[in-house]
Amino acid sequence: MTDTPTDSQPAKAQAAGGAGQLWVDLGPVLVFVVAFNVLHRIEATKDDAIYIAIGLFIAATLIAIGWCKLKRGKIPPVLIVTGVLVTAFGGLTILLHDPSIIQIKFTVTFLFYAAAIFISVLIRQNVWKLLFRHLFNLPDRIWTVLALRWATFYVAVAILNEVLRYFYNEANGNFDVWLNLRTLLTYPAFIVFALLNTPIVLKHQIEDDAPVEQQPAAPSA
Repeated sequence: MTDTPTDSQPAKAQAAGGAGQLWVDLGPVLVFVVAFNVLHRIEATKDDAIYIAIGLFIAATLIAIGWCKLKRGKIPPVLIVTGVLVTAFGGLTILLHDPSIIQIKFTVTFLFYAAAIFISVLIRQNVWKLLFRHLFNLPDRIWTVLALRWATFYVAVAILNEVLRYFYNEANGNFDVWLNLRTLLTYPAFIVFALLNTPIVLKHQIEDDAPVEQQPAAPSA
């Protein structure tokens, strides 16, 4: 019985790490959404709410990157891509005073992820496996299925963003509708899609002592 707390430490550490990563991923977006919705309702900041919120979005993203570097000694590649895109598109939005640029940023991000996954599968270096093989031990065929599913999902949410951007934008006075709808639709969709893919992961999970299906070696993460 005395060894129970010790055995639980890795699980607790993993849970804490997962919670930290969740805040790193979602924190900057939440800062953007909350800041805009607050500033948009204050008369003194209403006209510049978009640009102030974007500035805070950029700052929060850079803080998240700095936190990862400080706490973990390295920055995840996905966060580097996000940081570059947020800074570039956000900076251009502020510089050119064109809110459509930050709207396009989300489409570009999703399409970039989709293209990266599709290409990695095509060249038999599955990036989805590289990102998540430390969490799951799956046959290569299942890794490919998951990668293609998620790449297709990223294309779908990119299309969704473009549809929302077409109907709701700063030009017709509905930027706030786009921002809130995009947030309310996209992130629950990610959660639901992840849950829908859970059964295939559980079904094909390989025990540590079972032989693993072979394929050309992937570069080490």
